[in-house]
Amino acid sequence: MEKHKFRGQKNSIAQNSKIVKLLKSEVLSSVSHLFRVMLGNSQEKVVDALAALMISIYLLAKRLGISPVKIERKMQENLQDNIDENHEIEECYGDLSYLLNYLRKRD
Repeated sequence: MEKHKFRGQKNSIAQNSKIVKLLKSEVLSSVSHLFRVMLGNSQEKVVDALAALMISIYLLAKRLGISPVKIERKMQENLQDNIDENHEIEECYGDLSYLLNYLRKRD
């Protein structure tokens, strides 16, 4: 019976590895697709491409054992660090503060 459990674990590890490879490919494909649709004038297509990219990233993180909460907390830390260091995008547009406030409101 133990042998069968081990085989199930091995298949599970192999399956997870396969899914991780698939998701890595999906991330790259999503970035490529985003760049292509940015050449056009359709905000709807850009939004769709960005959403697909974000979904792939969150799913990849899950397969790697990283929760969405952990990612978003790290994003908040990184945003705050960049704000504190007077990042150019923050100085010119305030985009980092905007995103940080958005993430904090979701908590």
